[in-house]
Amino acid sequence: MKGKLCVITGATDGIGRAAAHELAVQGAGLLIHGRDPDKGARTVAELKARSGNSAIEFLQADFGSLAEVRRLAAAIKERAPRVDVLINNAGGFFARRVLSKDGYEMTFAVNHLAPFLLTNLLLDTLKSTPQSRVVTTASAAHKGAQMLFDDLPAAGKYSGLGCYGRSKLANILFTRSLAKRLQGTAVSANCLHPGFVRTEIGRDIDASFGKLVFGLMSRFARSPEKGAQTLVYLAASPEVQGLSGGYYFDCRQISPAPAAQDDGVAERLWEVSARMVGM
Repeated sequence: MKGKLCVITGATDGIGRAAAHELAVQGAGLLIHGRDPDKGARTVAELKARSGNSAIEFLQADFGSLAEVRRLAAAIKERAPRVDVLINNAGGFFARRVLSKDGYEMTFAVNHLAPFLLTNLLLDTLKSTPQSRVVTTASAAHKGAQMLFDDLPAAGKYSGLGCYGRSKLANILFTRSLAKRLQGTAVSANCLHPGFVRTEIGRDIDASFGKLVFGLMSRFARSPEKGAQTLVYLAASPEVQGLSGGYYFDCRQISPAPAAQDDGVAERLWEVSARMVGM
């Protein structure tokens, strides 16, 4: 990865941080994103010290705001004339219904609309970089989910797990549509299930029972380093060069649920998302 530039969202915790370390060790230059500037500064310092790689910089943005996503894209373009790998890893789980600054249900806004917009804003840069890649962290949580276009705001009975699963389904459908739009270019787009990983994604769970269940499950979860292996594989391995539109687990391509293979739903999601982000 020497001489290559990777942009990693959600890189101050968990899978993103573990992937950033591995890619830094491999020699990549990194632009890492997070919400907290203090945490970002600490992460940069630690990554530089552990990897011996000084080409690491932090960029702050709140993915609950489309304006901040646009500002992040502008900052990336200013600092990076080329982007070899864009890793859409930032995500969140919200136990209670919360609206983003743009008035959208927060899980859908952070997990899908933000990476959808960021990727589209960086497409020209990606296309101008030979053999560039887009890698998106999805999840097996998409199984059983459906795109409820009539209730994307989740204004009915709210389910944190339901909204999370729907957002992960959106990640896979987005990757599918993006790969089709990138046919004929040198840019590939793939997504992955990292496994159930011990991260901070459940920090919003405030009910005592929910915290207990999440805590018990986390005892059997994978380490962030294990969860990041497939992400790094899709970002760096020559084995997947030129392959696009796939869903991967443990460094091999697998089939997602049937709902994630519906091209009609994928195209409708793209059109709806484009309107929502003002494209």
